[in-house]
This record gives sequence, C-alpha cells and structure tokens, in this order.
Amino acid sequence: MIATPIGNLEDMTIRGLRLLREVDVIACEDTRHTQRLLDHFTITTPCVSYHEHNETARAEQLVERIVSGQSVAVVSDAGTPLISDPGYRVVQAAIEAGVTVIPVPGASAVLAALAGSGLATDAFCYAGFLPPKQGQRRKALDIWGSVEATLIFYEAPHRILEALADVAFVLGDRQIVLARELTKLHEEFLRGRVSEVLVTLSHRAVQKGEMTLLISREKAAVAEELPLTEAVRRLVSGGMDRMEAIKKVAKDRGLAKREVYAALER
Repeated sequence: MIATPIGNLEDMTIRGLRLLREVDVIACEDTRHTQRLLDHFTITTPCVSYHEHNETARAEQLVERIVSGQSVAVVSDAGTPLISDPGYRVVQAAIEAGVTVIPVPGASAVLAALAGSGLATDAFCYAGFLPPKQGQRRKALDIWGSVEATLIFYEAPHRILEALADVAFVLGDRQIVLARELTKLHEEFLRGRVSEVLVTLSHRAVQKGEMTLLISREKAAVAEELPLTEAVRRLVSGGMDRMEAIKKVAKDRGLAKREVYAALER
C-alpha cells in the first residue's frame, strides 16, 4: 500500500519509488492519472484499474496474482491508499489469504492539514467526507461534535458554504481551519471562527480546490459570552438565515425564542 503525492511530486518517497519499480503490477484508481506519475519518474511497471466499481472482483484477482508469486502495489489517485479511497477489500482479502500487507507511508492531506492548522493535535478524529444532504450532514455533525478531539473532514468546493453554515448551526461559531490545495501552488489555510471563514469565502466568485476542514474541539461556550445580538449577527453574517440564527442562539442558551427577539428589538 504505497502513498503517492497529493499535489507536489517532490513528496514521493524514495522507498515508494523503489517499490513501484520492483513490483509486478500496480493497482490504481485511474490508470491514466497514475501513469502521469509513473512517466514523471520513468517507471514502466504495468497498471491495472482498481476502483469502487470493480473493487470486489479485482481484489480477488489481485490476491490470486500474489498467491501465484507476483507482488502488487496498491495506490490511490493521491495520498495514502484507503483513506476515503478504495483498498479496504483487497487488504482484507490479502490478510484472509495469509498474504503480507506492507504500508508504505507518505503524503496525507489529513495529517498535512492538521500539522499546519494550529489546532490541538493530541487528539483528532478524521471522519471522511461530510454527507452531501443537509439533514444527514447536520445529523453527522451533531454526532461527531460530541467527540473531545479536533474534527477533520474532506469537503467538495461546491458544498463548502452549505457545510460551514451547518457547522455553525449545529456546533456554534467554533474556531475552524480550512486547508485548501495542500502542497500545490495555491496552498491556503483559512483560520478563524466559522462566521469569519464564511464571510471570506462568500466574497469569492467561485470556490476551488481540494478542501480539508478542521474543527476545534472547543465547545460553543465562547459564543455564550457574547451579547445575544452579536451572537445572532455572527451567524447571519456567516450565511445563516436570520430565523435559524435566532432559533440556534435560543437553543444553545436555553432561552425562549421570544427572549432573543426581545433582545434584538432593544
């Protein structure tokens, strides 16, 4: 299981390059994508496709090749195999067949984002991609939000604004970091409260790039220190509907909605 670069080709390890040259075959998500990496390093090892649509059948075939005496490398399009990518079934099948599985570490967007985030690293929880639908996304955030650790998610650029609005709705105006285009030319870390990052992104015509979202494990107690009017204003400025913001503040502080309304009318 060989990690490959997530952007910068210089992050390919010496060990990984050696093994890609030595194995009999490379199993990869997209043969065309991996071929560009191999061509860059002048590696001629043949490739076979291994992705979510053929994973079960291909896993058996790969294990059969290994049992017959061949060596197989598994790579994803970018980063460490199996991390939100195919590979689990071939590893499971190999273990069941008594085949040695060797992880070859390297680039990982999760760890790169965490290392550069400035958030606590003593305990962190990677939870993959957030669900694409709002209801499911809010439910997931509610579940993960109780974990006493820095939360890490992948998110698609076309959903990031909706996702951040839901983070604010469910978890409050926590400190977050949005790591974008890691190791690439336009690498960027956006740090601040959810509302602040939302304002920054909302001023951009379009959202681009691979994104890793990190959420501080702090509770929303900081928001409770704010005046009611400011707490509502922050959520609204972050893209939340005013009515939802009022309901959120009321719920977080154990107040009736009319009390928040009254504060806003003063």
